[in-house]
Amino acid sequence: MTDNEPDFLHDLIRPARLTSVVDIGANPIDGDPPYKAMLQRRLCTVVGFEPQDEALAELNARKSDLESYYHYVVGNGHKAKLRLCRIPGMTSLLLPDQNVLSHFAKFSEWGTVVSEHPVQTRRLDDIAEIRDLDFLKIDVQGSELAVFGSGRQKLKQAVAIQTEVSFLCLYKEQPTFGDIDGELRRQGFVPHAFTAINRRMIAPLSDPSNPYAAMNQLLEADIVYVRNFMRPADMTVEQLKHLAMIAHHCYRSFDLAANCIHHLIARKSIPDRSIRDYMASIQLPQP
Repeated sequence: MTDNEPDFLHDLIRPARLTSVVDIGANPIDGDPPYKAMLQRRLCTVVGFEPQDEALAELNARKSDLESYYHYVVGNGHKAKLRLCRIPGMTSLLLPDQNVLSHFAKFSEWGTVVSEHPVQTRRLDDIAEIRDLDFLKIDVQGSELAVFGSGRQKLKQAVAIQTEVSFLCLYKEQPTFGDIDGELRRQGFVPHAFTAINRRMIAPLSDPSNPYAAMNQLLEADIVYVRNFMRPADMTVEQLKHLAMIAHHCYRSFDLAANCIHHLIARKSIPDRSIRDYMASIQLPQP
């Protein structure tokens, strides 16, 4: 699982420590996390949270020495109910909205609550196991806004957030994309990239052979926000270094990484030749 080859960018900018990743809703059902390459190259640490027992057991069974996982439910710090649904990916602190689900094939079945469990949620700012936070990856089925609101102190250090957002709310009282966007902009982040867009076919039209069939209707997306690179004076040298590492390794956003390197040179933190060396090391996508 490990790759001990030197990392050119890391050696070029030399951050003071490994990039600190926090993964809230770390259930691995959706495939590889965006920081997988960094973890394999031992460039980051991961503190993850997953309330579903089977998913937590799987994470702990395959973790490296750079990863720690906890059975915490991160939220607003209040008592709540964890609603386990027929498919794990729809488990939430919120109640599925069967009216909305009924407009898309299979969703009513998938979103059926099979059990409810009382839980004590924890505020992000109150979690002692999080010492540093550079990159937050979060997928908590509708509770993202509560997490952002309870983590404003820790998120002051963060330079990147990958979150799920909803255009149509599958749960009752679920915040929309606009709610999330407004909160993260107020905290100093700007949208950077969509990594996944989830569309579905509207009932009664459906494809019996493919419940994931889609036309144009947007449901959800995974979106990346980054610390506002147009206000570089608001970032420390270390924040610029970690943003460069995340942009390069997690998203192949070589332009954003180069922008960070440019500002690091301006602050005399790395040699003037660093931007030329970095540009020579990457392959820009062809038009």
